Amino acid sequence: MITLDSRLKENDAVIFIDRKGRRYLKMLRAGKKLLIRGELRADDLFGVEEGSRVKFSTGEAFLVLRPTYADLIPHLPRASQVIYPKDTGPLLIWGDVFPGATVIEGGTGAGALTIALLRAVGPAGRVISYELREDFADAARKNVAAFFGDAPNWTIKVRDLYAGFDETGVDRMFLDLAEPGRALAVAASALRPGAVLVCYVPTAMQLKDTVEAIQARSDFGEIESFETLLRHWQVKGMSVRPHFRMIAHSAFIIVSRKLVADASNPQKPLVAADSAESDGVSAPARDSDEPLE
Repeated sequence: MITLDSRLKENDAVIFIDRKGRRYLKMLRAGKKLLIRGELRADDLFGVEEGSRVKFSTGEAFLVLRPTYADLIPHLPRASQVIYPKDTGPLLIWGDVFPGATVIEGGTGAGALTIALLRAVGPAGRVISYELREDFADAARKNVAAFFGDAPNWTIKVRDLYAGFDETGVDRMFLDLAEPGRALAVAASALRPGAVLVCYVPTAMQLKDTVEAIQARSDFGEIESFETLLRHWQVKGMSVRPHFRMIAHSAFIIVSRKLVADASNPQKPLVAADSAESDGVSAPARDSDEPLE
């Protein structure tokens, strides 16, 4: 079991937080100076307990902590939009990523979701990323190395996934693409029966096109579509209210399951029960106390 010592060490990523709550992501490199409205030698922080307050040369004090995943992602070096923590949690849960799983990621970007997937599958699992752009792949490699560490169970392939995947029997797949509906045939060939396919698209038209493409196939079913909204609250004395700014829509999450297609007996693909209700069809209710069999 890997444990993380509370004392900071060389090559750690840290977050400095000032008195106004502003955050600054830095790496502790031996022999280097950290610059934030003053300077501080990185070497002076080796052995310091995270959660300490440290002073820069100007006398300004900062709280220093290792970043959580939620801290890290908004500050991750990138040239493309990242998947933010408010969506990462639902992606991992609805995508049912488990330790030891084999997962394909289509569209790597800066590697934000890659890091989350590697943490979720653990050392016994595998993550295979397909990325069309070499510059994005290079950025992902650097971010994974810097903020996750050695990942021998991660493979990144710079190629067009629409041409097909090398893998078969895959447990889970995540597609962060402009047209995930175009990838359904190759996804079906790579996924095992019962596997989970998750698509991530930003616009309502992409949502419509993707869901309709999945619905048109007999080898996918149990389709769910949703978005997540995150609203922070301010608690200061008698002032208890929502923040004026809200992290609202970012993208739609579409989840479906890989089915065994029977060419001799085609049937309408399955959709989730509440989707049927929205079309005026009542889904059968189950008593909450009824045991699952």
